[in-house]
This record gives sequence, structure tokens and C-alpha cells, in this order.
Amino acid sequence: MENSNLKGRILMEMEDLIAQSCPKQKVAPDYETLHVAILKKHYNAADVSIDYHRRRVEMELVMDDKDYDPKTVNLYMPTLHVNLWFRNLRDFLKSCIDYDNKSLAFYASLLSSYTNKNLPLMTA
Repeated sequence: MENSNLKGRILMEMEDLIAQSCPKQKVAPDYETLHVAILKKHYNAADVSIDYHRRRVEMELVMDDKDYDPKTVNLYMPTLHVNLWFRNLRDFLKSCIDYDNKSLAFYASLLSSYTNKNLPLMTA
């Protein structure tokens, strides 16, 4: 019961942070970093750039994780270049929120770095 409340609270806080980070005017650099982190996590992307004016996201999606070796320098990773258009940034970012436990722990760490709230990371 407590874990479902924690999951709901993390997701609610993330949605609030996303709403706060999507102003009508220019996006602050700190929030752009947040947006890139959310997109990298959701799409397993190696490189993400957001053009807020044209409503475009360009990224390099990692095609196969089996070629990745954290013990060596990875000179070649098969990637796919993607250029996405979004109508509404807030809705687009909310659709990128994943509900698995690993993602919830990632979101809790994002929340603790963007807000002064420390959410416990227990989501079993």
C-alpha cells in the first residue's frame, strides 16, 4: 500500500515538475537539461537536441545495447537518427514517463535534484 502511494506521489511530482518546466516563453537551461534527461531515458537515446521554436526533437536512438561494454571505450554504437515533431511540449514529455520501478527511481533522483524534496527511493 505504501509503495503504491510512493509511486503515485513520484509520478504526480514529475508531472508537476514537467508542467512547471514548460513555460509559454523561453525554456530555462536547467529545464532543458531535465527535458533531455526524460527523453534520453524513455527513448534510450545517445544524443538529444530540442528545438523549442520549431517544436522538433532530434536524437540518436541506440539500436542494440548488446554492443555496449562499460569496461571499454565504445567507438561504434549502432544508432538511428530520429526527428520528431511535437504539438505540445508538456503533453509530449508526460507521454514519455515510464511506470517501471527502475524509471521511478530515476525520476525520484531527478526530483531531488530539481526540487528540495527528498523522496525515498524504495519502490519494490
